[in-house]
Amino acid sequence: MASISIESVSKSFGATTVLRDTSLDIADGEFITLLGPSGCGKSTLLRLIAGLDTSDSGRVRIGEVDVTTLPPKARDVAMVFQSYALYPHLSVRDNMAVPLRMRRLSTLQRLPMVGRLVAGARDIERGIADDVRRTADLLDIAALLDRKPGQLSGGQRQRVAVGRAMVREPAAFLMDEPLSNLDARLRVHMRTEIAQLHRTLATTFVYVTHDQSEAMT
Repeated sequence: MASISIESVSKSFGATTVLRDTSLDIADGEFITLLGPSGCGKSTLLRLIAGLDTSDSGRVRIGEVDVTTLPPKARDVAMVFQSYALYPHLSVRDNMAVPLRMRRLSTLQRLPMVGRLVAGARDIERGIADDVRRTADLLDIAALLDRKPGQLSGGQRQRVAVGRAMVREPAAFLMDEPLSNLDARLRVHMRTEIAQLHRTLATTFVYVTHDQSEAMT
């Protein structure tokens, strides 16, 4: 868990200023919603926190660390996108394992077939499998672990995307309109699930939406 501090951040794309001298303090474990119409800069702010874009001026801090110039992988945050961003050729199990394999396995250990023969790889893979299963149980998607994304409903794909973010236990979750592709009934259900997830994890959440009712839930 970690607090997030945005200090006088500005960002322009060409002649269009999206953020101007923006400051925001988010407490450790807080759930904060950024509400506004499309194009107002809320997703840009999220991307600046994640390190996917760079600001023109200002600072970004996560916990006690100034991460303004750090790459995304050094920021210990997990982002959930509107598009789910799942790998269609991988099972749910392997989709959820991707961030753990990237962090825990060496380049050699990640090689198909050969990687399993490298010292320590099997033990690491067993630990990854345990973490994936535990997260899947928490999200009630354990029965889906062997399916491909194309075999899942929209709500199930969204749970998998959240699970992939959760499994590595990040300091903060950044959610960029994660429910926009779902129908109205399922959005209501998933809003409740995300709120419950925050209460369970007690981790910092930054949630972007243009839907006022979603923001107030």
